[in-house]
Amino acid sequence: MTLIDNYYKKIIQYDLINKFFYYDLNKIPKLEKIILNFGVQEGLVLKNVAASFLALELITNKQSIITKPKQTNMLLKVKKGTPVGCLLILKKNSKYLFLFKLLTQVFPNLKDFNGVNFSKKSNSKNFSFTLTTLIAFQELETQFYLFRNLPPLNVTLITNTKTRKEFLFLLNSFKIPLQNKKFDCNYNSIGRV
Repeated sequence: MTLIDNYYKKIIQYDLINKFFYYDLNKIPKLEKIILNFGVQEGLVLKNVAASFLALELITNKQSIITKPKQTNMLLKVKKGTPVGCLLILKKNSKYLFLFKLLTQVFPNLKDFNGVNFSKKSNSKNFSFTLTTLIAFQELETQFYLFRNLPPLNVTLITNTKTRKEFLFLLNSFKIPLQNKKFDCNYNSIGRV
């Protein structure tokens, strides 16, 4: 059991029950999975796809999948079957390990970081953001000469929340630094009796 998994089970679940009053324990919101995606803009350059594939494997210790288009797109100059990026889905303990790495290593080491942009148009089930400076990961920092021209990493957190209030409360409970904190209620305070 990881530190964040333990924190979720011992603290966040009880805070959610006290705040939103669930009658079924299976309906308590949780982080279901994290999707990591590199989309290589220059799909014809196999070197960029290989570097992003290796970077994902070093960051997560899991093997990713190379994504290929199913149809030819003449506007993007992409042929059917050529590698255009790589994808990795983290579940169970690996999602909490990656989230812990984000919160303790990556976000504090980013220069001029004010938080992750959260817009009012965001969905109430998933949250996506992009990391452009990937040298903040310690695994990539030691061999930075291999990963100088990496494309941005798209990170998507997928939850099973039903409302926007639950979603924001869950994100704030995991201590994800959000940039736009002008919301209707104060989600950091928990109404305990």
